Amino acid sequence: MTQADRVKWDERYLSGAYADRTHPSALLEQWIDRIPPGRALDVACGAGRNALFLAAHGFSVDAVDISGEALAIASGSERRAGLSVNWIEHDLDEPLGLTPGYALILVVRFINLPLIRELVELLAPDGFLVCEQHLVTEAEVAGPTDPAFRVKPGELKQLAQGLRIHHFEEDLTHDPDQRPVALARLVAQNLPEAG
Repeated sequence: MTQADRVKWDERYLSGAYADRTHPSALLEQWIDRIPPGRALDVACGAGRNALFLAAHGFSVDAVDISGEALAIASGSERRAGLSVNWIEHDLDEPLGLTPGYALILVVRFINLPLIRELVELLAPDGFLVCEQHLVTEAEVAGPTDPAFRVKPGELKQLAQGLRIHHFEEDLTHDPDQRPVALARLVAQNLPEAG
């Protein structure tokens, strides 16, 4: 990303964009009780809705975003909720420099396919990758209009090679706020090789 990207995202959060999006990802909600708590990484966390949900469920959370304004909002929500999250302002085009061993890595609607592949290396044995991306579609849906910011059918599943896929779907659905969306969703686990 560039300084222009940082400014763009800061302006969006300062203007109140996403302020009504306090609910966690529906996919994360569905799987939270099946993933044992441990270290979690929320990539492109925005204002922290998923990071706070993870912290409330006993995870020790690192949450990364390029926007300092988004992280300031997240930090205020964290204080009000009495939770603890490690907020990291970082350009995700640069190396993360994080220690491997995450029980859960979450990537929701931030498309950087090479980064997702690298994140797999940060998973603990038995760790889970939970990923939700906008899907290329001809349908009238919310989300980016540029197909460069959407995954092609099957693309997300290809990134999970070497992981055990527990859940994969590509469909038209509705967000909790009833906006129509086209999503690719993946839950995969880093299982150590038997031997």
